[in-house]
Amino acid sequence: MKMKHIITACAMAISLGSGVMALGKEAYAAASLTPAQQGWVHKIESSLKAAKTFQARFEQVSEQNGTATGTVLLERPGQMRFSYDPPSPLLLVANEGKVVFQDRSIGQVTTIPLEHTPLGLLLRPDPRFSGDVTILDYEQRGNEIRLRVTRTENPSEGEMTLYFAAQPLTLKGWTVLDAQSHKTVVHFTNIRTGMPIAAGQFTLPKEDD
Repeated sequence: MKMKHIITACAMAISLGSGVMALGKEAYAAASLTPAQQGWVHKIESSLKAAKTFQARFEQVSEQNGTATGTVLLERPGQMRFSYDPPSPLLLVANEGKVVFQDRSIGQVTTIPLEHTPLGLLLRPDPRFSGDVTILDYEQRGNEIRLRVTRTENPSEGEMTLYFAAQPLTLKGWTVLDAQSHKTVVHFTNIRTGMPIAAGQFTLPKEDD
């Protein structure tokens, strides 16, 4: 299995430098939001900013690698950990401005700048969907809000759709479509916010760990 596909399976939508989608600029046109939709976007930004810590169970489904489960921890700004359930040998930790992916089965560690992944958006001190992030589409059905976004300057790197419950306003997961058109879906359950997280959870893995 290629390392770049493993990283894609972790829903990072990382630019890998080749094979970008040949889409025209019109494919990345910013959505025209109504005042009510703009109001919801501001609420989402405020909700993400207020949730300094986040813990959940996750289920991850990718077209290349099937289904995996585990536990995710987040502490804003800048820290996140995806711990995959056994027998998976995978671990992903974001900290110190980078994302480190470890495959214990082969003793391999891959490091990518945090700003080159969607985690860079979610782990900011003040998450926002403007400026260097463009909203491509907004959809609300019942209690679910879907927000499809891309990087303003590099839309060909891929896009991300965030899923929120409206009442109470909660991040429920995301879908990533990367530059090679590989899709990964992550869904959260048993969500908790605002709790303390034990020290050491975001220590970056090393090749000899």
